[in-house]
Order: sequence, then C-alpha cells, then structure tokens
Amino acid sequence: MNAIETKKLTKYYGKSRGIIDVDLSVSKGDFFGFIGPNGAGKSTTIRTLLGLISATSGEAFIFGMNAKTQRNEILSKVGYLPSETNFYDGMKVKDILELSANLRKMDCKAESKILCDRLELDINRKVGDLSFGNRKKVGIVCALQHNPELYILDEPTSGLDPLMQREFYSILKERNENGATVFLSSHVLSEVGRYCKHAAVIREGKILVSDSVDKLGHTGVKRVSLRGIDSIPYMDNVKDVKVENDTVNFLYSGKANELLKELSKLSFDDLTITDPDLEEVFMHFYTREGK
Repeated sequence: MNAIETKKLTKYYGKSRGIIDVDLSVSKGDFFGFIGPNGAGKSTTIRTLLGLISATSGEAFIFGMNAKTQRNEILSKVGYLPSETNFYDGMKVKDILELSANLRKMDCKAESKILCDRLELDINRKVGDLSFGNRKKVGIVCALQHNPELYILDEPTSGLDPLMQREFYSILKERNENGATVFLSSHVLSEVGRYCKHAAVIREGKILVSDSVDKLGHTGVKRVSLRGIDSIPYMDNVKDVKVENDTVNFLYSGKANELLKELSKLSFDDLTITDPDLEEVFMHFYTREGK
C-alpha cells in the first residue's frame, strides 16, 4: 500500500486550471519532493489530497483511504503544514499548540517542548508579536507534535533562517528514518536534491516527470564547460549558454559523438563534461521544446 496515490486527479476552478490528470505514487517511508514554481499546482494537489477541496475528477488516496469520503480518518494520520499559516494574534504560542493538540484529543506536551527547544520557539509570546519565521515555526510544531505517519508540507522552510532550516530538516530526517513518510512541495531545488529520495516535477498543472532524485540527474543532459574561449557558434541541442570571463558553460541534450564533432572545430584550453545539478535538470524539463 502506498502512502499517497492519485489517479487522473483533476481540479478546475470554474474555467481556470488547477491540476490536470495528476498521477502520483509515493511509497510508505519515502522522502518525496514535489517541485514546481508558484502557480504550478502544488498547493492545489495537496489540498485535494487532504480533502480540503473537492476534485473535479479523478481519485486520491492516503494509505488506501479515499480523500473524498474518508477525510477525517486521513487527517488523523497526517501532519499538514500549509504554505501560509494564520493564527489568532492575541493567543500565546503555548495556547495555540495546546489547542492544536486538543483538537486531535492528544497530549502532545512532551513532544511539543522538544520541538520548541530545537526550533528556539518562545511559547510565552503572543502570536501577533512574532516574526514571519517564528509564525512558521508555530505551524511546524502544530504539524509535527503528534508524531503522524505522514507529513504533508507545503513550502515548509519559507521564512526560516539557514540554521533553522537545517534543524528542521534534521527533525524530518529523524522522523523519516523511524518510518514516517514525508511529502513536501518546494521550489528550493537544493533542498529537494539534498534531502529527498524521489521527486516529481509539475508544470501548469501537469506532472512532467516523477522518479528517484538520482535518476532525475541522469536525463541525458550534460553540463559542458569550455575554458579558454569567450563564445561558441550555434549548435543543435545546446541551451542555457553562459559566458564568464574566459569560460563558456552550456547544457547539451544531443548525442555525444555529435557534440565531440562540433567541439573539434573549436579552439579552447580545457573541457569538462558533468551531470547537471537538480536545478539545471529542473530547467531542462521546464524549457524543453514544446513545453
């Protein structure tokens, strides 16, 4: 049984596109990244998964439970962090955390204290006095303090400083190593590349690719660097040409022998061919012909 599975999941807002025929499969125990820029359909997918909005067509399942008909059962097993968190400004942090635990009919005081200490969150301050980053921490503790089986996190690190981002991911890695499933949406590709085992790329409501992070880095695209040259003539299958001082960098998606044939016509001092990083792979999927 998968932790998350969708079949042709589609959502329209009137005539406006939300998501179209989204097929996702996330195994139990996975650390899964959902990649796409703002407006790609990440939040719509998540809200439909949780039964917070109704799908136009298609199906979504969490641990085999139907998102449309078994929402309460699903929410009892999930820790959800929306991209934007809103709380009552006049309440203290400790009261917000207690309210969240009481809504689940659980005693989360011990785990809440551990999380607040690790995230350096002052529970005696009023929410209205907190910075954006500290408000995000409140949302994180609410999502994590009941130790759910599945974490669904929408742009979870926006507003956190680098040290808190690192601590947050340390917590998630510990939970994941203990068997929990993590599904997070992000446009911070370095985070996905560093922490996720699998990832899907979404654009304009449609899934472009879904695979292991390692395999996403082996799309046949190569990063080529030529030192001792300040320009190159037009070549087929070349994109993202950048010139820095006496070095030209570009992405190449054609056959290796054709690249070598074209390079043999040029004069340069040094050549490096490597796999691109995740950000370059992402841009490959977003800028390839016909997309």
